[in-house]
Amino acid sequence: MDYTKTNLSFRLLKVVKYLRIYGFQRTLNKVKAAYHMKKEYAELPTLNTSNPKGHVGILGSGNFAFSTIGHYLNKNYGKVIAATMDTNIHRAASLNEKFGGNYYTTNEDKIINDNKIDIVYIASNHASHAEYAIKALNNNKSVHIEKPPVVSDDQLQRLCDAMKKSTGKVGLGYNRPQSPLGKLVQDSVDAESGPMMINWFIAAHELEDDHWYFKPEEGGRVLGNLCHWIDYTLSLVPEESRFPVKITPSTSQKYKSDFVISYEFEDGSLAVLTMSSKGHTFEGVSERLSVHRGDVLISLMDFETLTIKNLNNVKNHKPIYRDHGHEGAITRSYENINSGEGISVKQLWESANLMLRTKEAVETESVIFANSYEPTILNTK
Repeated sequence: MDYTKTNLSFRLLKVVKYLRIYGFQRTLNKVKAAYHMKKEYAELPTLNTSNPKGHVGILGSGNFAFSTIGHYLNKNYGKVIAATMDTNIHRAASLNEKFGGNYYTTNEDKIINDNKIDIVYIASNHASHAEYAIKALNNNKSVHIEKPPVVSDDQLQRLCDAMKKSTGKVGLGYNRPQSPLGKLVQDSVDAESGPMMINWFIAAHELEDDHWYFKPEEGGRVLGNLCHWIDYTLSLVPEESRFPVKITPSTSQKYKSDFVISYEFEDGSLAVLTMSSKGHTFEGVSERLSVHRGDVLISLMDFETLTIKNLNNVKNHKPIYRDHGHEGAITRSYENINSGEGISVKQLWESANLMLRTKEAVETESVIFANSYEPTILNTK
């Protein structure tokens, strides 16, 4: 939904609601991002080459790059953005102007081949994520890849090959495990033993049938949206207890964005992900998580409220503002270039493969099994 085209009272109500949920600065940036998407210069701004701190490149200069990537990089590290790229030159220029970069371009190779840039954030269209990441890794740059990291098995293979050979590190934009409440959920299930029950209900945005997400090369909504919850669900299950995973889909013949996916993990843990896209939710995507493992019962609503019950011990958590973990995901990737640590080939392959197999299960309406990573698949580090 283009909120800039709604009536004034709706926009004001939206801003007031977001102020309560996200606070002033994040809300202001979200508002600015909406208008950034529509900006067209009568005359493109002059290039600024006076930022000596700039060493970060951004590929894809849309709403997320403006409201989230640029915002949190600037907040935590100052003017570290050197260059911005987008197929729409006005968006690249607007993002560059906002965060004080040295140049903007429509050519990703200019940024990937820039020796002054050592980390690239990728937030372009889904089919290009892996392609840009492979190019950057081949130049030994670190990368932060927004979801999804790949849209095909071929991309997954080539991305893992590039990771194996590169000195650059890889971070992924799966933010929910990096949120304060997400970490509490993980700590709580890790403290128990045995199989678990996991249930997600996700009310996502309605998308028109001609939305670019549904282009065959872009991966659809399983890879474009549901991947967030697939990855987080996988992370909740202990690594040694995950595979093989049995994937059983239930889909709607009438609606492209409605799924019920069930997973059965090796240890008997069960997970159900329900995604419904019936309209537009006023506060953005709404999500509810319920988990039961051992003596602990967990209820998480919109990463805004969390209840953890362990026998007669009940703890309620409600931060001042909603936090989906975007800041943690952005900063974790940035710190990778200093710490020398990033996601492993095994981690990336198993998460991405589960998503690809889930997409296959949905599209074929059949039961599919996802297996664990084996060293014979790739000659890893």
